[in-house]
Amino acid sequence: MGTTHESRSISYASAAAMVAAAVAKAEELGCLQNVAVIDSGGNLKAFARMDGALLLGTEGCQRKAFTSLFGMGTQALYAAIKDDPSLVHGLSHFSKATMVGGGLPILVDGEVVGGIGVGGGTVEEDVACAQAGLDALG
Repeated sequence: MGTTHESRSISYASAAAMVAAAVAKAEELGCLQNVAVIDSGGNLKAFARMDGALLLGTEGCQRKAFTSLFGMGTQALYAAIKDDPSLVHGLSHFSKATMVGGGLPILVDGEVVGGIGVGGGTVEEDVACAQAGLDALG
């Protein structure tokens, strides 16, 4: 057993590009969003709060990004566990977790290197903006 391990994490430059792409999508959709990108350790790498975006969305988008570190989007996670009350209840004990749509994992070669969370619009708008952020990675 080794004493250390290596892991990859999203770079600041990529995180900032993702935030910019999510904000651009929000502008296109005509909604006001908060956007957070976190690294694989759950640390905030880049953030934007559009002028007029809901203040509550600042925490919500970070929770969405954190929850996506489980390796699936927050909306997909809810769909996967909604019929098992013990899992739904269990997830509620993670102080940084949420199952509201708008959080997506950032995957590179199948490894979770971070997460993006978007909040402030409808679930559909949040997911679309988060996806636009992921799409910025190419």
